[in-house]
Formats: sequence, structure tokens, C-alpha cells
Amino acid sequence: MNTQEVADRLVQLCREGKNVDAINELYDEHIVSREPAGTPMEITEGKEAVRDKTIQWINSVQQVHHESFSDAMVGGDFFSCVMEIDVTYKQHGRMAMTEIAVYEVKNGKIIAEQFFYRMPA
Repeated sequence: MNTQEVADRLVQLCREGKNVDAINELYDEHIVSREPAGTPMEITEGKEAVRDKTIQWINSVQQVHHESFSDAMVGGDFFSCVMEIDVTYKQHGRMAMTEIAVYEVKNGKIIAEQFFYRMPA
């Protein structure tokens, strides 16, 4: 798959709530995932660790009120999309966030992802 195809497939799976399936299908074994500096999972390396991080997040959510994923914008080996989420966490209550995700693709697999957002006050 080329970058556009990977991007379109990721967006499709995320819109269907199949985030773990997206990791299983599209992520490279040596993926590097970056969250903003100072967050608990600032850097996560490896497909299994990224999948575990995603499952941990899913399990922390009590209720999803709204979730959206923009179409991807592709440039060369990179693509980005905007994610909006409004959820109630089991331990932290309700939070709404908007983030930009940037992905790098090589040989038809996502090799890096980075998320840009500010934690709600």
C-alpha cells in the first residue's frame, strides 16, 4: 500500500472504532509512538507496546460521547489527521480533546506516529 492507501485505511478503521485492528494491520513491528512531553506514555516503542497502550486507554474509558477522525492529508511518506474525542474516563471524569496526529509510512506500514494536544485544565 502507498501512503494514501494506508492513511485511508487507518481513518476507516478508526471511524469504525477498530483501533486495535488498525495497529495489527497497518503498524510496523518497530513502530515508535510519541505523545506530548511529560505525558505518561511519552515514547512507546514496538507494535506490541503500542497495542497495549491503546488497549489500556480503551479500558480506561467509561463512555464515549463523541469521536471523530478527519480525512487524512498526505504529503510524501507522511500523513496527518485531526481527532476529536469527548469521553468520560472511569477515574478522571469527562474530558473533551482535539489532537493532531502525524504518521510516517515506509514499505506500506506505519513506522512512526506523533500526537499533538494539550491536556485539559
